[in-house]
Amino acid sequence: MFYYRVTLRLLLLLLLLAASSAATLLLVQRGYYAFAFFTGAVLVGSIMGVIRFNNWNARKLMFMFSSIENGDYSFRFTESRPGRDNTMVNAALNRIRGLLTKARDETIEQEKYFQLILESVTTGIVIVDERGHVVQTNREAIRLLGIEPFTHIVQLKRLDEKFPALMRDIEAGESRQLVCNNERGSVTLSVHASSIFRRGERLKILALTDIENELSDREIESWIRLIRVLTHEIMNSINPITSISDSLVERVGDGDDKQLRQGLETISQTAKGLIAFVESYRKFTRLPAPEPTLFYVREFMESLRSLALATVPEGARPVEIRLSVEPEDLILYADRGLVSQVAINLLKNAIEATLDTENPRIDFTATVDNREQVILTVANNGPSIPPEIADHIFIPFFTTKTGGSGVGLSLSRQIMRLHGGTLKYRPGAEGTGSIFTMTFK
Repeated sequence: MFYYRVTLRLLLLLLLLAASSAATLLLVQRGYYAFAFFTGAVLVGSIMGVIRFNNWNARKLMFMFSSIENGDYSFRFTESRPGRDNTMVNAALNRIRGLLTKARDETIEQEKYFQLILESVTTGIVIVDERGHVVQTNREAIRLLGIEPFTHIVQLKRLDEKFPALMRDIEAGESRQLVCNNERGSVTLSVHASSIFRRGERLKILALTDIENELSDREIESWIRLIRVLTHEIMNSINPITSISDSLVERVGDGDDKQLRQGLETISQTAKGLIAFVESYRKFTRLPAPEPTLFYVREFMESLRSLALATVPEGARPVEIRLSVEPEDLILYADRGLVSQVAINLLKNAIEATLDTENPRIDFTATVDNREQVILTVANNGPSIPPEIADHIFIPFFTTKTGGSGVGLSLSRQIMRLHGGTLKYRPGAEGTGSIFTMTFK
């Protein structure tokens, strides 16, 4: 209806314009100037009508486009004069505004939807432009890199001087590995690059994946297979020696050769000691499956503190173990017995590390991060572990203690792995102290 009315009005104006033009020309040629003046006035009015009709709607269109360009969709043209042609134009423009508003709202909802998906994935996403500016990122990327706010790749110099150049030079389809050291410790990242063009600008999409746990799992599996083979072969070789030496000791009487008897007893005791040593490594490969239960962390930590303080050597400086639980009613779902082994081992190691410290102190804390992971931390103010040693502390058989078996920390990491969690080390601030973090996912 609107289309026909506007078309009809425009046609009438054009017909009036043509008729008045022809009439004016004809009257002037025949000398009827009075009538020609009248038809000329009609001609001018017709021209003005066409111009006014065009300009009026053109101004409305320009106003609408200007508002949309500035992101203002609040305008609305009046439709309170039914029967007027400009009211019909206004209705049409309002309809266009409604369609554009709907499209904009749908786009915003879609962006929110994709942003929610982006924030929910466990892969860090960083989108950068050709100048290195960070266009978009998600929480996981901020967590992995430990940089907030993250606005330019040059900020990656905080982690390593080479990282900005690596992020800038990586091409679409390529993958690299990065080892980041931040306040949460060491993180091994796999970086995969892809690219996209948006509004004529090339953007690089960097996907960051924490592969440290995957590498740790593979390393532990390799150690478990190796230890199983070694312990099996050693036990097969040692058991006959123990059995035969015990039998020979029983056959040798007190009046027989004492040197022979002492030698056989030494062989038997050494073999039994070696069996006990091998059995300690078998624990690493034969951990029971966790039987998780719910328990309050505060009461759990207080009982562990009492057990740990009982291991302080007599005559040593008194060790202060400070507890902190946030929130106070924090509950953990885990195998209490297995987790106790890990925590008490870390506390005993912390006590040993602070024996030569003037005011030995251990901070035993429990918190919940923004991913609802329970984190237990054991930090001491003793000397930090040297970097060349820290790289090997979780490897089975590795120890710096006299008489140590090298099982404690590797066994503790294996227990945390069975819980789906992690056990990590990082040095304290300014090279003083050691911090071990147990994370339950």
